[in-house]
Amino acid sequence: MDKRDLSTIFRERLKLLLTRSDLNQSAFATAVGIDRSALSQLLSGASTRLPRAETLLNIAAEFKVSLDWLLGLSHDEGVTGEIRESLEIEEAPDGFDRTLLAKWHAEAAGTKIRYVPAGIPDLLRTEALVDYEAGIANKSREAQAGETQYRIDYNRRPETDMEVCMPRHTLEIFARGLGVWDRFPEDERRKQLLHMATLLDDLYPTFRLFLYDGRMRYSIPYTIFGPYRAAIYVGDMYLVLSATQPIRTLTSHFDNLIRAADVNAHEAASFTQKLAGMSFPSGSV
Repeated sequence: MDKRDLSTIFRERLKLLLTRSDLNQSAFATAVGIDRSALSQLLSGASTRLPRAETLLNIAAEFKVSLDWLLGLSHDEGVTGEIRESLEIEEAPDGFDRTLLAKWHAEAAGTKIRYVPAGIPDLLRTEALVDYEAGIANKSREAQAGETQYRIDYNRRPETDMEVCMPRHTLEIFARGLGVWDRFPEDERRKQLLHMATLLDDLYPTFRLFLYDGRMRYSIPYTIFGPYRAAIYVGDMYLVLSATQPIRTLTSHFDNLIRAADVNAHEAASFTQKLAGMSFPSGSV
């Protein structure tokens, strides 16, 4: 980041903390260990110099914000990385639209959301698959169904821009009824693939699915919510990152997955439809 940009962001956030504190400049300066004239210089923008590290630490500690936020390296005021339970993020007693996951989607509206799913993308699942997977994971069927509908509605908004990238073999394994889907009936798998193909065609281009060769590339499941945060899925937990640099690194990783895709977004619906037309008895290889 350019030094002038860094200084500008710091000054804006310092002014915000001063306003929130309800302190006058003299009291604010005393609270963070500097004199009033030094604070006035920081607020004026006359110089691009930042205060000493000790002063930055004092400001962060006194007003309980992170240094990354204070310096414009994060969009969240608190910690730059935290672990949250999946149920806390994905399920809420009064509906999915009240969850943290829905809140993060809403905050990222108008920016690009990048998503590497753990299996079949949530919004592309049929009710039968939602029921089946909710049973395996011992999760609320109602919460899972609410999430699916929320995501469909979200992706119908004109401002939505979502890219999804996943291994091609996930769909091939599903079509064959292998892995976690070994007890999901063949006719339901076919219906799921046809449903998926229809939605991919319907939601394109606001929702774009890319498929890469999982033998050549690897990725853990994660979602990047525009420039604001990334959530890495680790089973019963999410690692949530809000610092700018890790988000940029994950974004670069995602872009490399896109470049490696051998089924592009405009081909995904027909690819899925072809899978639906093949005969794969459960457990076939």
